[in-house]
Amino acid sequence: MIRHFHLRWLLIVSTFVPSESRTAEVQDSRPNILFCIADDWSFPHAGALGDKVVRTPNIDSLAREGMVFTNAFCAAPSCTPSRAAMLTGRYPHELEQGGNLWSFLPAKFKVVPDILEQTGYAVGHTRKGWGPGNFQAGGRQRNPAGPNFRNFETFLGGVGERPFWFWFGSQDPHRPHVKGTGIKAGLDPEKVEVPKVWPNTPEVRSDICDYYFEVERFDREIGALVAELERRNLLKNTIVIITADNGMPFPRAKANLYDLGARVPLVVWGPGVKRGSSGAFVNLADLGPTFLELAGVKSEPTMTGRTIVPLLRGESQEKREMVFLERERHANVRKGDLSYPSRAVRANEFLYIRNLRPDRWPAGDPEKHHSVGEYGDCDNSPTKSFIIEHRSEPNIARHFSLAFEKRPAEELYDLKKDPAQLSNVANEEQYAEAKAALRRALDEWMKRTNDPRVDPSNDVWSTYAYFGGPAAMPESQEK
Repeated sequence: MIRHFHLRWLLIVSTFVPSESRTAEVQDSRPNILFCIADDWSFPHAGALGDKVVRTPNIDSLAREGMVFTNAFCAAPSCTPSRAAMLTGRYPHELEQGGNLWSFLPAKFKVVPDILEQTGYAVGHTRKGWGPGNFQAGGRQRNPAGPNFRNFETFLGGVGERPFWFWFGSQDPHRPHVKGTGIKAGLDPEKVEVPKVWPNTPEVRSDICDYYFEVERFDREIGALVAELERRNLLKNTIVIITADNGMPFPRAKANLYDLGARVPLVVWGPGVKRGSSGAFVNLADLGPTFLELAGVKSEPTMTGRTIVPLLRGESQEKREMVFLERERHANVRKGDLSYPSRAVRANEFLYIRNLRPDRWPAGDPEKHHSVGEYGDCDNSPTKSFIIEHRSEPNIARHFSLAFEKRPAEELYDLKKDPAQLSNVANEEQYAEAKAALRRALDEWMKRTNDPRVDPSNDVWSTYAYFGGPAAMPESQEK
């Protein structure tokens, strides 16, 4: 179990100090940063976030002592662009090839580990860093998440007196899952709350338990990392950040802009972090400038993400009422290696999605093209198989339609009436004013951030190279 370091005792540690006010003699007092990122984990699947089945005592302990964000969203619900956004502090559409899965992040885009390393930080990562993709094709000599280490202990052994920034990239709870492991581990399928977008069947409940089993493994590893910091007397000056790259690997979740695909846990613990909960809207592209400010380093002018340090102090911050989301090409699952471009606005009351190529299959072609299988933007799973196999049954047909059939150019969901985001009200007259306001907000954001999709004919992401396939994974990105 994690020993509770009450933050009121730790505020004497100097953090959040602008770099220009630092002197050489206090340089090494800058905080360490341990970034723990899960692979395909949705909000609210931790005990501290409200889930009543999954057991996450280590995350829960940090959440009780730190700041929990209840409206955190990945920049894109796809591993590679989401991770690129965190590392660069920029939206995926600003990153050229970096906006696609299994592509590369051009070297001209600065990343946080390189910036911090230049200021004296020791940096590194283990397991899944940026990716999957081919970082060498982008002109880089190492993974954008920093040099690769066998484990956290090896990294710490070479840090010395320097502050550090370390990326722990778990492969959990990414598929494949071992069928039946959740129930064997004692998780009760009868207590699982099945999202309404999937059928409530024993097969689906068991599948969710297997996903929970891997979330629990991620939690145990976080406990081990924190214990190692405590053993080395480093915990009191370390900020721990826990999140995920995108949502859970289920139909209409990962690779989709609905909450199951884009809303993720975000917990921050450490010296200077106020204990509590924040409902402010956070895009994980905001982590780039946040990492820098926590380290006392001036933010890069190219970063379009916004630091959340004021929120960590317990202060209010303007323009936190909504987030903008996007996706381009996930896997190579459409003839011609085509993208499925979408943009979205998520606010408290509404989710507005614009599907820019509604003639394409959102989850991939019905027949296998190159990767995964039929509807290949949805990972293979017992839940996916059950829905596809039973699609002709009246009580399953709508689940199939929601997950796999083509979608209209505009979607709008009234989150007060329809939190599961099942009923599209974009064409209902009573929502015309709300839709118009969200349209304007999305248009303004796309123009302000130079989104190439402002030009409807621009389909550049479908032309970028795809380096997909397990044999192509660099370093230790395979599960």
